[in-house]
Amino acid sequence: MHHERERKSLLAVNLGLLANILLSVVKTFVGVVGHSPALLAEGINSTSDVASYVVTSIFVRLANKPADTEHPYGHHQLESIASLTVGAFIVVTAITIFWDALDKIWDMLDGVLISQGAADVALWVALGTVVLKTALFFYTRRLANQIHHPVVFALAYDHRNDIFSAGAASLGIFFGQRGLPWLDPLAGALVALLILRTGIFILRESSIELMDAVPSRVLAEQIVHHLQQVDGVIQLEELQAHRFGPHIVINMTIGIDGFLSVSEGDIIATAVERLISENIPNVLRVHVHYHPARTDRSNLTIDEILDEARRNLALS
Repeated sequence: MHHERERKSLLAVNLGLLANILLSVVKTFVGVVGHSPALLAEGINSTSDVASYVVTSIFVRLANKPADTEHPYGHHQLESIASLTVGAFIVVTAITIFWDALDKIWDMLDGVLISQGAADVALWVALGTVVLKTALFFYTRRLANQIHHPVVFALAYDHRNDIFSAGAASLGIFFGQRGLPWLDPLAGALVALLILRTGIFILRESSIELMDAVPSRVLAEQIVHHLQQVDGVIQLEELQAHRFGPHIVINMTIGIDGFLSVSEGDIIATAVERLISENIPNVLRVHVHYHPARTDRSNLTIDEILDEARRNLALS
């Protein structure tokens, strides 16, 4: 399963890299000779994608290294770092394209830059980009849903972003050829805003995955449900979760009968660990601390359990 996940993630990266190398060369060249700022902006976007895909490829390979003494849970956090890198490249590209488009619009309004509209080949290249990126988006998203890899999800979003941006460029070129040349660089500016939106989304999602956090309410509800099936568990008092790439390590504190022996408590804790690991996807390890149940902790709600974890994290 691990090798299949690695193979599919590298396939997604390599397909995107090859496609963007081709598109960066073609769109940049045609954008220059075809006098299309929108297509040139697209070419810059693809060139930035090439750089980000190269970096991503390195991170994905490093993330698949086996666990060692310094990284007992493996190197999967590098997947989120790779996704963060993709988002950073996208944001920088968006700012560059937006500034360049505004500069061209200003020059047109000032009479410094005169455009007669882009060549027909520029429109066909932009439309071809829409077709290619649509195919890559659906294929990459399917791979992402199969292997639940944050980098592959980020690449799928990037392909979807390119569909919108190439479509905007196509409209700009089309109307620019029909006497509205200022719509071409305006489309470039709109392209930049679409790129920026995707970049910020990827950065936000990647940052969440990199930060240790108490589990979501959905995960907490699943755990509480499974604990009801374990004899001897009187109450759940605290719950924390830590992400390691696609995996989750869970720490919890349960209350049991204080008159039980240590061995009996260990049997209960082991049953909890096994049940959670076997029934909740992506759980790598479960650590259970147990002590005598306290009356002041009985009937805690899920929100109170999660709040207890947050308070303890804040004090640590």
